[in-house]
Amino acid sequence: MPDLTMDTLADDGNYLGSERARIENQAILNELERKKKARTTAVPTDDNKVRQRLREIGEPITLFGERAADRRDRLIYVLTQINAAKGEDGMDVDDSDSGESEEEEEEFYTPGSLELLEARRKIAAYSLPRAQKRVAQQRIDSRMDLGRIVDIRKKVFTEVKKFANLGSQIGDERPISQVRFAPNNEILATASWSGTVKLWNVPSCTPIRSLRGHSDRVGGLAWHPQATIGQGDDLVNLASGAGDGQVNLWNLKSDAPVAVMKGHQGRVCRVAFHSSGDYVASASFDTTWRLWDVETAKELLLQEGHSKEVYAIDFQNDGALVGSGGLDAIGRVWDLRTGRSAVVLDGHVQAIYSLAFSPNGFQVATGAGDDTIRIWDLRMSSSLYTIPAHLSNVSDIKFFHANDRYFKAPETNPESAQEEWNYRSGLFFASAGYDGLVKIWSADDWQLLRTLTTDAGKVMSVDISSDGNMLASGTYNRNFQLFTPEEIV
Repeated sequence: MPDLTMDTLADDGNYLGSERARIENQAILNELERKKKARTTAVPTDDNKVRQRLREIGEPITLFGERAADRRDRLIYVLTQINAAKGEDGMDVDDSDSGESEEEEEEFYTPGSLELLEARRKIAAYSLPRAQKRVAQQRIDSRMDLGRIVDIRKKVFTEVKKFANLGSQIGDERPISQVRFAPNNEILATASWSGTVKLWNVPSCTPIRSLRGHSDRVGGLAWHPQATIGQGDDLVNLASGAGDGQVNLWNLKSDAPVAVMKGHQGRVCRVAFHSSGDYVASASFDTTWRLWDVETAKELLLQEGHSKEVYAIDFQNDGALVGSGGLDAIGRVWDLRTGRSAVVLDGHVQAIYSLAFSPNGFQVATGAGDDTIRIWDLRMSSSLYTIPAHLSNVSDIKFFHANDRYFKAPETNPESAQEEWNYRSGLFFASAGYDGLVKIWSADDWQLLRTLTTDAGKVMSVDISSDGNMLASGTYNRNFQLFTPEEIV
């Protein structure tokens, strides 16, 4: 009898434990289902409309210290809770609510200016021939002999594996947020949280000029793709964006900006030049990215679409597409010719801090706070590969873009050299992480080729020169580093 009593008590305990585990598992599943529905819940992106909707459902329109993005997340949470409760009670949604929901889920368009229409036409006329040329070159590359491809890969990767630290230079009094090589590879531009942009001779790392025009930390820096350094220093050669919400355009003749473009309501994190050089895109903490006309210094487009701050921005080489990455862990690829969102890059579980198009035109790399790099294939609208890249945030990604303007064909066998040069563009890329490392990866099988250490705990930016002979990194401890193959060292 005592044995039976003990068995019964043990059974009861196991039963209670199993029931408790079942309830906990069900709660977890319910929460996952709620989050899944939340991602598909359509809510307004305009903050005034968000406040109005909260008032309608009897919620406070704002909480102490609440930002617009947080308010929108709260609205999504409340709506999913309401819908879940109605579902459990077997109640149907009111006709007015369902009608409003259907209306919200429809695509909506914002009237654009005639300047934007003209810009879209110019971008279409510019990008289509470039796309045709790129596809024609890819067809030629696809017919290349396999042995020749193996030889080129072996040669390029052998050079990459020889990269070593050439030196380190104190760049500013605050962290170096961005480093970017000029198209001629003779100047390096650095952006700092002090609000200053500095130009340096490379590889000597001697200062040229300091550009002061921002009142807050500079986060975005981009060279004009056709920068005429030394020939037209009075033309626009550089763009920068900062925490003061401004996008500044610079020439290399004056220490002051030639144009200041205002419109963002929050910090500007990154800027990028369109491959034509006629337009600049900027990503901002005001949850938008914007397109600017370089010639008139006017805003052409204010693009919403992210639920939180937009941090990363980059153009495709053809000029038809632009990609944006946000702190909502979502990336989006936009068609500049139509204004539509072409592809949604949904897979990261933390904020996206970097986004870069491959020179092949159909692949995009994104780096995030989840320490991974994801490779996306736009043709399939899906993630192609996930790289566990760094031990902390992936802060920057840069593909190697070979620049034909600075390619010098040898006298012997120039056709073979040109073929190799065309094929090596986009064959590898570099990443920077908050683990203090710079890593170089192959861009066909996504394997690690080289790990470069810096003298800092956080690497905030990385760039590769267009001749492939130099790599630069900017770090949190105010330094920037140069890396070159050992033969050059």
